[in-house]
Amino acid sequence: MEITRYESGKTFLYKLNPLTKVFFGIIVMSVAAVTIWWIGAILTLVIMFLYLTLNDGKKKFAYITLLVFITIIGSTWSIAPYTPNSVLQMVFPCPISSYTVVWVWPSYFVNIMGYEPQLTLQALIYGAQISFRITSVLVSSLLLILTTTTSDIFRMFSKMKVPLAITFSILVGVKTVPKIFEILDTSVKMQFIRGLGYGKPRVLYPIYFFYAGLMAIIPSMVYLLRGAKNLAISVDTRGFRAYESRTMLVDLPFTKYDYIMFAVMAGLIILAVLANIYGFGRSIPYVGY
Repeated sequence: MEITRYESGKTFLYKLNPLTKVFFGIIVMSVAAVTIWWIGAILTLVIMFLYLTLNDGKKKFAYITLLVFITIIGSTWSIAPYTPNSVLQMVFPCPISSYTVVWVWPSYFVNIMGYEPQLTLQALIYGAQISFRITSVLVSSLLLILTTTTSDIFRMFSKMKVPLAITFSILVGVKTVPKIFEILDTSVKMQFIRGLGYGKPRVLYPIYFFYAGLMAIIPSMVYLLRGAKNLAISVDTRGFRAYESRTMLVDLPFTKYDYIMFAVMAGLIILAVLANIYGFGRSIPYVGY
């Protein structure tokens, strides 16, 4: 799972202070949230190309491209069926009768799931536009995980005077989420090594993958719970939270790369302000569209 865990490197992203990366993620999230959709799309594309500077950059770029594509599809589908025509008319100011109907839902979909009676092309486009506010945050956040050790993240939160309990919870999450996917992947592969689907037609492989994924849930949970117990024993043995604060052996200085990033963040803030002044804010109808 190369896209969810830290790997050491020597490019400028690895040399940035963790605080700089956190502030960058916050700025990207804020700019994408308060500006028109295509600014979020541009931010997503630009940040995606930063993955080429990482170790094995082409492979990571391929992974992040696939992840962004999946996120766009999922976000679009979670928004489009529920968007009423009253909202779509503000985005696409034309008669509703001119909308392109893609699908007409059965009545029980409308009553039970809350879908709009018709799924239109305009609704899908609107959902895709909203999805770029999510993808920009996703690609900027993963940069922190890929280029920062958990120790540096811990030092960063300690400098920010974040309570140790909260810091510990965040670090456990950062370590556990990638571990979940690794364990599931290992469990699925072990089932195929033991002969699952052997000799069966390849067309049935997706079904066997789905079955193997379901069968991997329980052993993965057992493994994670056992690991949580071992982690609790480990931190207690080392005297975690014996004192209110911790001393640091390694200092995390700000370098010229950090100041360059601060300049980029300032430019993004100015961009967001100008976008809203000239009618390219997130509110609809899009005055500057």
